[in-house]
Amino acid sequence: MKKSLLALGAILTLTVISCKKNESGNKSIIKTDSSTTIVTDNNGKIDSVDQSSTIVDVNGKKYEKTDFVYKATDGTLVKVVFKNDPKESTVAITSNKKTFTLPKSETKGDETIYKKEDMTARVKGDSLHLEQGNNIIELKRTKI
Repeated sequence: MKKSLLALGAILTLTVISCKKNESGNKSIIKTDSSTTIVTDNNGKIDSVDQSSTIVDVNGKKYEKTDFVYKATDGTLVKVVFKNDPKESTVAITSNKKTFTLPKSETKGDETIYKKEDMTARVKGDSLHLEQGNNIIELKRTKI
């Protein structure tokens, strides 16, 4: 009887020790998520479109990713992620389980142009004009 109680006690002790949560993790990466970001237009007014912005700090360097949902003229929803880091700025456009990532090529006034091979994305305000070959797709930022 004593042996079975000792064995049971040892098993319970090992279970409690092995189930401790380890929160040390990688301390050089700090992730901040903000879903209550206020977006202002060029005129300083608060924008009516929601966004999800994430700032990741890796070894003191900050990387910002901003997610938007755009709607095509045919009603298709498209996820657009703008990434800004010290090395490069990109836009990732996801639709129909395919993602196209385009690097920023130039900025003209209030229009930003992203290009890769035969695909060009022109972002101006709440609209995104996507060109691939002879195909032209107009997208407008929307709420989901």
